[in-house]
Amino acid sequence: MSTIKQAMILAAGKGTRMRPLTLETPKPLVEVAGQPLIVWHIKALQAIGVTDITINASWLADKLMDTLGDGAQYNVQLHWSVEDDEPLETAGGIFQALQTGKLRDEPFILVNSDVWTTYDFAQLREYTLGADQRAHLLLIDNPEHNNGGDFAINNGLASEEPIGDADKYTFAGISVMSPRLVDGLVSGQPAALAPLLKQAMIKFQITAEVITDNWVDVGTLERLTQVNEFIENKGADNHLGA
Repeated sequence: MSTIKQAMILAAGKGTRMRPLTLETPKPLVEVAGQPLIVWHIKALQAIGVTDITINASWLADKLMDTLGDGAQYNVQLHWSVEDDEPLETAGGIFQALQTGKLRDEPFILVNSDVWTTYDFAQLREYTLGADQRAHLLLIDNPEHNNGGDFAINNGLASEEPIGDADKYTFAGISVMSPRLVDGLVSGQPAALAPLLKQAMIKFQITAEVITDNWVDVGTLERLTQVNEFIENKGADNHLGA
């Protein structure tokens, strides 16, 4: 079993649903309980020994890089993959990071910068992808803002539609990813991740599991208030990034 040694945090979005807050502040730097949202992830990854972290950036990239620097203040090494004009979307961003050597050609933990969760990344660090496996996804029970869910699970395999009376769940924005998932993309061209996942699901190359940890998609000002109130009331002592 090989231990995963690298991670990528997706941080190139404009955060339009959180305006006016994100007009001058990149969404990953929006503070949750007094700490930038992305720093919760950086600290949680560092705590499990994953210190080689690539971050893609586009909107207000300079502010993001000036604030986080090379990661030394968090005892990690940050590699910046800057998408100059328009964001390359998730798959395109991953492809660029691989093409430019910011991300090594081996499995990595992939995390959306705009989620907050008490999930322990250590469980993913030891995850081993099979030879033909392209990704292992974490799913959660559907929140109010995504009632229909994203993917279903059948015998550990993810699918776009449920088999029989199985439920659909929401993708938590956390996964173990193989670089092979984005093979064949064109450099510099935006590409979404979901279509690639769905194509791989048809070939039974995507596994998934449902987690029950606290999780919030901090995509709106309302949900930012929600996560801050949660931490204020319940604390965050069980979060590795606290």
